[in-house]
Amino acid sequence: MATDGKVVEPEFVHPKKAFGWAARDPSGVLSPFNFSRRETGEKDVAFKVLYCGICHSDLHMARSEWGNSIYPLVPGHELVGVVTEVGSKVEKFKVGDKVGVGYMVDSCRSCQNCDDDLENYCPQYTVTGGGKYRDGTVTYGGYSDSMVADEHFVIRIPDSLPLDVAGPLLCAGITVYSPLRYYGLDKAGMNIGVVGLGGLGHMAVKFAKALGANVTVISTSPNKEKEAIEHLGANSFLISRDPDQMRAAIDSLDGIIDTVSASHPILPLVSILKSHGKLVMVGGVSKPLELPVSSLLRGRKLVAGSVIGGIKETQEMIDFAAKHDVKPEIEIVPIDYINTAMERLVKADVKYRFVIDIGNTLKHSS
Repeated sequence: MATDGKVVEPEFVHPKKAFGWAARDPSGVLSPFNFSRRETGEKDVAFKVLYCGICHSDLHMARSEWGNSIYPLVPGHELVGVVTEVGSKVEKFKVGDKVGVGYMVDSCRSCQNCDDDLENYCPQYTVTGGGKYRDGTVTYGGYSDSMVADEHFVIRIPDSLPLDVAGPLLCAGITVYSPLRYYGLDKAGMNIGVVGLGGLGHMAVKFAKALGANVTVISTSPNKEKEAIEHLGANSFLISRDPDQMRAAIDSLDGIIDTVSASHPILPLVSILKSHGKLVMVGGVSKPLELPVSSLLRGRKLVAGSVIGGIKETQEMIDFAAKHDVKPEIEIVPIDYINTAMERLVKADVKYRFVIDIGNTLKHSS
């Protein structure tokens, strides 16, 4: 699958014309792009894309920072819209339904993980933008006017959840919701830490609060304290670079969701866990982290990982978010602002998720 950032010409053209914005090379600069999508198969759902969130991994893919990008590359895996057509054997959706697609559009459907509704851990899952389907054709993501996907990988968006905020839940939301649930950090009254206050971190705060936890934001930035407590509802704030604050917090947390994707020390985080506490990593740190084992032995502590979530759990998360009014903080931008948004994303200059208004602005850019 890896092409090391080289252009791959499509082997054949699908019948349905589509339009979006794509990166053509590792510069990551996006520009208008005409392409095609497959006809709606018997188990497929086709929908008009109205909004698409901008995830940091879109930036990594556009610039081939992971070394496996396929160009032209249409990013976007937080896409939502309205169903325009369904296949003859589709059972769960009808024309007019509000739906979305997250990080995956396919998996092998036959391994143990797939059988257990954990498609996100299938060794052969297919990413929504910049991957390859089983027939060898390239997947194009949500920075586009339309989408066709197997109904199994389509998420129903509840009517009470506005579409503009629904998109980021399909990646940022499920990425923090899943470990809170799986690792038992979802009990009311628990003390939960959240490291980093970006796209993932602010969602972790909101979900943990909705689950009844007392939330401590752990950050290197003192200027985020007011925002964390007064706006996002965190109970307390720890400056991770302040030795006195960290010392005072030793043995205080039942669990920590670490959303930071840059290299950072985790020993101080382990030290503020209670005995049997769990530090769950969800940020894609590229360099190995130092972990003295003795700090785990004392207190039977756990350092674990988690990546997105399965389709069943993603639907559960969306329904939970609608019921408990858990919404990401977003900044809506037009499609022709995308390259500026990417530059701002590098500088962490967004509170907390860019969302592209595809429905109202994409057609004006062709």
